[in-house]
Amino acid sequence: MIEHLLALTLLIILSPLLGVLYLLVKLTSPGPFIFKQKRAGKNRKPFTMYKIRTMVENAENLKSKIYYLNEADGPVFKIRNDPRYTKIGRFLSRTGIDELPQLVNVIKGEMSFIGPRPLPTEEAKKIPKKYERRFFELPGISSPWVIKGASHLNFDQWMKLDLEYVDKKIFWYDISITFQTIALLLKLFFKNLW
Repeated sequence: MIEHLLALTLLIILSPLLGVLYLLVKLTSPGPFIFKQKRAGKNRKPFTMYKIRTMVENAENLKSKIYYLNEADGPVFKIRNDPRYTKIGRFLSRTGIDELPQLVNVIKGEMSFIGPRPLPTEEAKKIPKKYERRFFELPGISSPWVIKGASHLNFDQWMKLDLEYVDKKIFWYDISITFQTIALLLKLFFKNLW
């Protein structure tokens, strides 16, 4: 309940910023402001996750054409310099600003501030059984994987961090990840600003 209220408060405070971002996204590329995608939540229950759209309108349809660029070594799809990014979208993605609409997912009880990052439902089906415990918690806007380097970690390192989080989930660990996430976001913002 406290998380829901905090997410709602943040959403209200950040609404002017979201208004500016709406204009930037809509004026620089055709398509919706919000990107919606089915993700696997707690106990693999599917839900619709929200992000600010960072890619061209038909990005999902183009995925099969650029799959050979996949940099992930597991059953997931990741490209750091994805050619589908719009100009403003690349900045939003690299700074994590595109994740702000997930506050709505927190309000709806589908996500938490901290937890394993939610995977697209098709990718979640391919996760080996030994990593099943990662689905025992609500997925998070941030996670140990995010603060430890995300794109620099291989698939097994990512999954092991998720299991470590699930196994030792305590309030102070969440607080620590929260402050580390804020520090990381500030660092990424100023790094990508110039």
